[in-house]
Amino acid sequence: MDGLIGQSDGLIRLAIFGGVFLVMALIELGWPKRPLHAAKRRRWLTNIGISVTGSILLRLMAMLAVPIAAVAAAIYAEQHQIGILNHVAWPEWLKIVVTLLVLDLAIWGQHWASHKIPLFWRLHKVHHADRDIDVTTAVRFHPVEIALSMLWKIAVVVPLGAPPLGVFLFEVILNACAMFNHANIALPAWLDGPLRLLMVTPDMHRVHHSVLRREHDSNYGFNLSLWDRLFRTYTAQPEGGHEAMTIGLTPYQSDAPTKFGWSLLLPFIRNAGSAKSSRSPLVGEHDRRRRSEGGDG
Repeated sequence: MDGLIGQSDGLIRLAIFGGVFLVMALIELGWPKRPLHAAKRRRWLTNIGISVTGSILLRLMAMLAVPIAAVAAAIYAEQHQIGILNHVAWPEWLKIVVTLLVLDLAIWGQHWASHKIPLFWRLHKVHHADRDIDVTTAVRFHPVEIALSMLWKIAVVVPLGAPPLGVFLFEVILNACAMFNHANIALPAWLDGPLRLLMVTPDMHRVHHSVLRREHDSNYGFNLSLWDRLFRTYTAQPEGGHEAMTIGLTPYQSDAPTKFGWSLLLPFIRNAGSAKSSRSPLVGEHDRRRRSEGGDG
C-alpha cells in the first residue's frame, strides 16, 4: 500500500482535489451564502494561478534537494526507522489516528503562528486579502507560505515516524476540508450546529476572514474544531452577521487582491499596509464599538 501511495500520491490527490472542488463549486452556484464583490472569473484565475505557482515552486525544490513532500518524508522515515511511531508496536490503525491528530494540531499551530509572527503574517495576508471567500480562497496561499508549510509538515512527520498512509490521508482530508470550509455555501443551521462540534464548517471559518481583528484572530482550524475550543480561540458567529460582515483586510478593500501580480508581490511591497494597519477593523460602527471596548485587545 505504501509503495502504491509513493508512486501515485500526486495523481490520487489531484483526482480527489478536482472532485471536491467541482462539488463545492456547484453547491456555491446553487446555494450561495453571500453575494460576491468581484467578478468570479478574475478572482478564480488569480487564486488558482497563485496555487499553481506554489505547486511549481515545490517541484523546483524537489529537483534541487530531497523529495519535498510530506508523504515522501514519511516513506523515508519508515525505510530508515526514524521517528517515534516506527519504534512502537502499535497497530497500524492507531498510528494513523495519532498521525491525523498530531498533524492537524501542527497545522493549527502553524496557522496561529501565521497571525502572531509579523514575518509569517506578511505572507499569510495574501490569503486574507481576498475580499470574497469561496472554494478558490482555499488555495490562495502565497507560494513561499506553501513551501514553508510543507517544510513544517516534514519537520513533524519525520520525528513522529508517521506512517505514509496516515500522512497521505491527512493531506487528502486537509485539502478537502479547506475547500469545504472556505466554500460560499449556505449550510442550514440545523446541520451547521452539530457538524461544527467535530469539524470546521463554512460558517465557522468565515468568521476567521472578517476584517475585525478579534474575529480573524480566532477559528484557526481547517479540519477539527477541537483545537479552537481547547485553546480558547473559538468564535461562534461574526458580530455583523454572515451576510453583512466585511471580508478581507481593511487597506485592500479594492480590486487589487484580484490581480495575480499584486497578490504575489504583496508580502514584499514596502508600506503596503503594516501588520497592525492591515489587521484593523474598518472605520464605522464596528470601529466605534472597538474603541468603546478599549482598543484592539
